[in-house]
Amino acid sequence: MKLKSLLLRYYPPGIMLEYEKSGKLKTKSIDLLDLSPSTDVNALVEEIQKAEPLITASRSDQVKLLVQRLQDKLTQHSSHQFYLFKILRAHILPLTNVALNKSGSCFITGSYDRDKIATGSFDKTCKLWSVETGKCYHTFRGHTAEIVCLSFNPQSTVVATGSMDTTAKLWDIQSGEEVFTLTGHSAEIISLSFNTSGSRIITGSFDHTVTVWDAETGRKVYILIGHCAEISSALFNWDCSLILTGSMDKTCMLWDATNGKCVITLTGHDDEILDSCFDYTGKLIATASADGTARVFSAATRKCITKLEGHEGEISKISFNPQGNRLLTGSSDKTARIWDAQTGQCLQVLEGHADEIFSCAFNYNGNIIITGSKDNTCRIWR
Repeated sequence: MKLKSLLLRYYPPGIMLEYEKSGKLKTKSIDLLDLSPSTDVNALVEEIQKAEPLITASRSDQVKLLVQRLQDKLTQHSSHQFYLFKILRAHILPLTNVALNKSGSCFITGSYDRDKIATGSFDKTCKLWSVETGKCYHTFRGHTAEIVCLSFNPQSTVVATGSMDTTAKLWDIQSGEEVFTLTGHSAEIISLSFNTSGSRIITGSFDHTVTVWDAETGRKVYILIGHCAEISSALFNWDCSLILTGSMDKTCMLWDATNGKCVITLTGHDDEILDSCFDYTGKLIATASADGTARVFSAATRKCITKLEGHEGEISKISFNPQGNRLLTGSSDKTARIWDAQTGQCLQVLEGHADEIFSCAFNYNGNIIITGSKDNTCRIWR
């Protein structure tokens, strides 16, 4: 094997190796999930060299430089104050979803008004669009009720759709053909996501269960049974060892992804869990509730680290910034808030929307925020 190049991956922190084997170019990833501003870079690189034969002594200085850049990145934007950069009034009905591309140069908004690049719609179809031209490549037809969630696999070769018809479908992006239909839920599917390797997909349903599927065969691997109300969110952590589920039963549950067993039930909220997430390293868990509060838990100890209090309405969306030290929440009180993920202190309130905020997100670098609201506008904060 011959190492060709080393590439940085900022979030979660890691180094991508491109190497040649038997005349073919291959890649592998070195995860640096424990990297922190206080990490001894020299000692860490020595450990990497011992564990990875592709990293020879001649590459040691280059690896040190990359790790140092990653370390510097972790401390960026820690005290950044966001300001309103622009208001976009392109929609005539409420915005339901917003998302940025990796570079932060463009973003997409979803609204009740029309399909605006894969989009799922109440017209029972999913469409694949060109970012550059706006051209529709494929229209995926087959669901018999509204599509309410979708996700690309990490390789961007397959898109999965979840529907009110109780099924999920996997579609080939190149051919536009259906690959599998995932059947077994007895009520609407409202959440789905792939693991980071793309080998598994999970679906969360109003039937109170989450199902784990083999994305290569469409086979059901196991069903996560334990919640006593509708599922609101379901996702894997970065290393695919854990699954986090949120429910209208006021709890989140943490599951062992290898055997489908419940590890712990996270409690404390007084009302429905509307959203939940891991940070990029999988060390922290955040939950958002209709009780107007959010909580941060340690994935290792399963203990509540801090409680985020200050919103005057339900919190429908929560996400970590890429560095993992800040949380963003969107609420029915018409504001978004930025919080310190360790202390729970509210650092900034983003005000200006005239109605509740349905969706909000950081860009890949964590220095831009977009918020989408029931007031039919999207706001960009920098």
